[in-house]
Amino acid sequence: DVQLVESGGASVQAGGSLRLSCVASGDTIGRYCMGWFRQIPDKEREGVAGIESDGSTSYADSVKGRFTVSQDSAKRTMYLQMTNLKPEDTGLYRCATDAEGGLAGQGTQVTVS
Repeated sequence: DVQLVESGGASVQAGGSLRLSCVASGDTIGRYCMGWFRQIPDKEREGVAGIESDGSTSYADSVKGRFTVSQDSAKRTMYLQMTNLKPEDTGLYRCATDAEGGLAGQGTQVTVS
């Protein structure tokens, strides 16, 4: 079974930066579509960024120019570099893959004040 484990979340001040990591078991990275979404209490889940197996990327309008998604197949890791963070970026960030019909990790909390 594919497992996804996120890390890197923290509490930061507005304008700060963070890099989130998502380690995937097996050969998921570079083989399947991967992405990040965030959950905010009482709000709909929001897709943040995605990366295809060929490396092509996509972003939500709210994070374009501030967030960068990347992956390293050798390290079995996907990253989300976040800069110029805003309070509205606060949320539980979870990575996901379309492997095995679709899976997501437990998430890592990002709090921007």
